[in-house]
Amino acid sequence: EGYNQHDSAIEGPKEVVFPVVIATLTIISSFFPLLFFPGIVGDFMKYMPITMIVCLFSSLFVAMVISPVQASIFINYQKDKEKSKKKKFRPIGRFLEIFDEKFFGFSLKIYEKVLRLSLRRKKTTIGLTIAILIFVFVIYGMFNNGVEYFPKVEPRLSNINITAPTGTSIYTTNEIVKNIEKKIPELKNIEIIITNVGSSNNPLDFSGDGIPNKATITVNYFDKDLRETETFEDVEKIREAISDIPGATIEIKNDEAGPPTGPPVNIEISGDDFKKLGEISDKVKREIKDIPGLTDLKDNYDSETPEIQITVDREKAAENGLNTSMIGGFIRTAIKGTKASKYRIGENEYDVTVRLAKEQRDNLEYISNLYISNKDGVKIPITSVAKVEFSGGIGAINRKDLKRVVTVSANAEGRLGNDVLKDVRAKLAGFQLPTGYSIKYTGEQEDQKETSDFLGKALIISLLMIFFLIVLEFNSIRIPIIVMFSVVLSLIGVLIGLLIVGLPFGIVMTGIGFIALSGIVVRNAIVLLDFHKELEKRGLTRDEALVQAGLIRMRPIFLTAATTILGIVPLSTGVDFDWQTFSWIIGGQNTAFWRPMGVAIIFGLLVSTFLTLIVIPTIYAFTDDIFHKFSKKKKQKVIL
Repeated sequence: EGYNQHDSAIEGPKEVVFPVVIATLTIISSFFPLLFFPGIVGDFMKYMPITMIVCLFSSLFVAMVISPVQASIFINYQKDKEKSKKKKFRPIGRFLEIFDEKFFGFSLKIYEKVLRLSLRRKKTTIGLTIAILIFVFVIYGMFNNGVEYFPKVEPRLSNINITAPTGTSIYTTNEIVKNIEKKIPELKNIEIIITNVGSSNNPLDFSGDGIPNKATITVNYFDKDLRETETFEDVEKIREAISDIPGATIEIKNDEAGPPTGPPVNIEISGDDFKKLGEISDKVKREIKDIPGLTDLKDNYDSETPEIQITVDREKAAENGLNTSMIGGFIRTAIKGTKASKYRIGENEYDVTVRLAKEQRDNLEYISNLYISNKDGVKIPITSVAKVEFSGGIGAINRKDLKRVVTVSANAEGRLGNDVLKDVRAKLAGFQLPTGYSIKYTGEQEDQKETSDFLGKALIISLLMIFFLIVLEFNSIRIPIIVMFSVVLSLIGVLIGLLIVGLPFGIVMTGIGFIALSGIVVRNAIVLLDFHKELEKRGLTRDEALVQAGLIRMRPIFLTAATTILGIVPLSTGVDFDWQTFSWIIGGQNTAFWRPMGVAIIFGLLVSTFLTLIVIPTIYAFTDDIFHKFSKKKKQKVIL
């Protein structure tokens, strides 16, 4: 005030440049540690901190450079132009004037009374705040909705994975699949069903590398706005309908909005004897199979794999000019085939594999009666030098950290994965293992622990960075500690929001929301106390400076919080406007994925904004009284 357009555009930013830069850097500091998010979760989430940091630096440049230039051009303080503008934009101006007078005028009067009362009753205000904090923690501990790693989002498709016993022909597998297809109920949300039996869809692929005992049925659902019910309900109906299919292991796997992780229940049993591991895994499955919400229970123990066993009589083979390698290679070529040539169709090229016909490959007697040529070209019957027979053997031995491992895994439906895993742990707490064998919980649990550890460290690092920035601005240790209390106040809002909305605490999404929130709420406290410092320099008493700083800064603090909240509401509710069709969209596909983060920021900012305007000035005044009291005592001691 008192400057012309050009000078005010220069002097205005100079007054607030340092606090604005520090306040912006505090928000950037909250996102900076997230750039180092490890693992596949980090690859999935890294775009958010990168985007936020770039946008915040850009906004700082616009606020300090572009906006003052625009203000010097478009804001005209001449009275005649003011009058013309008022006439031109009278309806809008009148509305804003009424809103400002009624809403902010009333709010400022109430706020001033409450703040003055709080400054008179500092101990009561601080005690009441601590009591509210403890009360919210207790209530949340009693009525919380549990903990989850990533939010569950309605699936767009479900894969029904079918695994028949090893050695099952593709024709038998196909019959099992047909039986399953008949049992899948006709649900209105299902758009199309695609079936794939075996691993190859190429009719010209004769390599024999297929997996004939495996198949996948993919159920695609309509887009969310066309669905009549949640697809979670459809998955349960499908699961119930195909649960009694004999002759195969069936697992339903839904697509996930987040990065791929292990199953909620993943138990690694390690030891020396592989067959013993198979026995232990069977006992573990029997122990936990009746736990509510546990589905798709299975293990990866491949006990009996049909195989052709060739026992070579080395002496007879040597007498006939043959060896083990020649005999084994000959029979393998007869059954699996060998690549003899290439077949071209246009630009595409396919291998030509030579082997016995299917009915001959499946006939052990036919294989035994084959003749093999020795080095001299003499044909020797296989039966004279080797014994060929069917037998069963271990399909695969899995190792981890040089130890033999069998893994028991399961999914969770209708309950949080953490709750199901907690019941599994309780059930297996007294499970007796032979000496030399151990159980380890991995999968999603292992990923969750790694993420929790990182986010905890990220929060500490971001708070330390924010703390040092505030020390740099105020040249004080006491004020940064007071400002950091606003982060604690925001936690009250986060927990209340999760209770009201009925959401579990999301390790990733709620955690990231709280870390981001810490930078936002600290900014409000910085702006408030920085302006108080400026008013004290102008000669106001401490308490009056706190009141006036609150009254003057309430409007920008409130508007900043309101714009932030309004910007996140569409992300949390799924309410959006389609500018192509000029229609409102309610409840987007990925709303459930982002909602925990949005709720954390909205409720945390909502509560902390109001509490910051009251509690932070009160704590400042309270600590200032203590500081001066100790200072007086020290001075008295020096005089004495």
